[in-house]
Amino acid sequence: MAAQPGSHRLGPRCGRLILRTFRDGLAAQAGHDLIIEIPDWSGELVVAPDGSPASLALRVALPSLIVREGTGGIKPLTDRDRREIAATALKTLSAGQHPEATFTASEFAPDGSGGGQISGTLMLAGRGQPLRLAVAAAGPDKYRVTASVIQSRHGIKPYSGFLGALKVRDAVDVEAEVDLSQTEEAAA
Repeated sequence: MAAQPGSHRLGPRCGRLILRTFRDGLAAQAGHDLIIEIPDWSGELVVAPDGSPASLALRVALPSLIVREGTGGIKPLTDRDRREIAATALKTLSAGQHPEATFTASEFAPDGSGGGQISGTLMLAGRGQPLRLAVAAAGPDKYRVTASVIQSRHGIKPYSGFLGALKVRDAVDVEAEVDLSQTEEAAA
């Protein structure tokens, strides 16, 4: 988890933020596992003079979410399905009241292979909970970050339909690919 010392701006210019949801329940075959992108995100990574991370703060604009793909299901997703799913997701996340999710790091644990773990607090739907990010080096200045967010820990009731026979799994996988060579140095 080393980068050039200083303060670096993060956002869509240097990476992608993807959510993966999975279907559950007796009627799971009728639903879709979803790939959702959130293109409006930003953050700041501060790197100490020795190249170790000193702080990380991220902001995610939930209303920008876009349903990119749906796999499985009885029939393929239409554009209308994607819009309806996005609207339902925003309602489920209480995005009208809490349009942003934030992550603030509190601890960095490098693993010696260029990756490691970042622990901190995820604020989602107005409720903060601990979250641990797993970081893996994916090339020079490139990293893959993964985490699993449990919706119910943030007071979110995962979507269910057909009288509960079709559900979205409580755990949502979060993935980010970040290229630190594409970040901007923040003004001091």
